[in-house]
Amino acid sequence: MYLANPCGSDVLTAMQAGAIGYIDTPAQGNIRPEGVVWCMDNGCFSDKFDEAKWWRYLQRHASDASSCLFATAPDVVGDAAATLERSTPWLPKIRDLGYPVAFVAQDGLGIHWNGSLHGGDLDGPTVEWADFDVLFVGGTTGWKLGPHARALVAEAKRRGKWVHMGRVNSERRFEYARAIGCDSADGTYLTFGPDTNLPKLLAWTRNTAQDALFEETP
Repeated sequence: MYLANPCGSDVLTAMQAGAIGYIDTPAQGNIRPEGVVWCMDNGCFSDKFDEAKWWRYLQRHASDASSCLFATAPDVVGDAAATLERSTPWLPKIRDLGYPVAFVAQDGLGIHWNGSLHGGDLDGPTVEWADFDVLFVGGTTGWKLGPHARALVAEAKRRGKWVHMGRVNSERRFEYARAIGCDSADGTYLTFGPDTNLPKLLAWTRNTAQDALFEETP
């Protein structure tokens, strides 16, 4: 499933048909259409992130939490240790609102000997797999496409977690995300030239669905 920003009537039609999903953020300023597959991102990738505004936004939309794929806990781009410090207090609070909660994997995140996740310092803060519902693969491009991220995705799938990859803006990246086990992805691909890019993106998803069918056929 590809989750995107609403950018034109054709994109909204595709979202309402279930061909693609809708990604929401506090700063987006759009009204979510009825009946779409959606997630709530935090907007931390922007330097304009406002934690209080983000939390009020989650509270305001909590009545729809049961239909949300996940809500993403705040993170720090490219820094697993700082992300653990920032995210961990919010995980139970997001769940208490009724959202499935996503924890963002950033550069340096590793698996501790006891199975918990750590930020590179074995004596530093950790997070248990049971504390979140979705592993969100963030991080810098090199880390995201490297062996550590792949190992985290494999472990998440072994534990029955949904896995999402952020910043997927090409067919090659979309296919990579699917190949390593991701269930969904998001990006700004449709924001730039939706009339041209929507048919291409729909072709990616159709090709992915066909490949999955062939893989499952005995």
